[in-house]
Amino acid sequence: MTFTIEHEHPGTDELTALYDAVGWTTYTADPAALGAAVAGSHTVLTARGDDGRLLGLLRTISDGITVVYVQDVLVVPDAHRSGIGGALLDEALRRYAGVRQTVLLTDAEDGQRAFYESRGFVEVHDVEPAPLRSFVLLR
Repeated sequence: MTFTIEHEHPGTDELTALYDAVGWTTYTADPAALGAAVAGSHTVLTARGDDGRLLGLLRTISDGITVVYVQDVLVVPDAHRSGIGGALLDEALRRYAGVRQTVLLTDAEDGQRAFYESRGFVEVHDVEPAPLRSFVLLR
């Protein structure tokens, strides 16, 4: 599968279709809020097929200097395991190479750990020499 990585902000209809395709219905319950969240992101990278179809998206929240949060990494199910997620994440890591701390919170799905570890991430409880703590408040 061939695709191109771009820095762009897709429209609300494309975003809603992509987030729906991966089952992230909490986001798609309010398409206007989803559009605003993506528009307010520091960086939005997309993967598009040769036909222009939106295949994947990665977005970050950051100050651009000390910390970057990889907020969302999504790939349409029929394009899983085609290299799109890795290409999106690699491009984001390249863009933020000078940032001290890259943070990511994700579901505990099979394969997630191996994928992120392949890009140099470490689960927070495995950080050496001193373990870190991670906290989250979900509403």
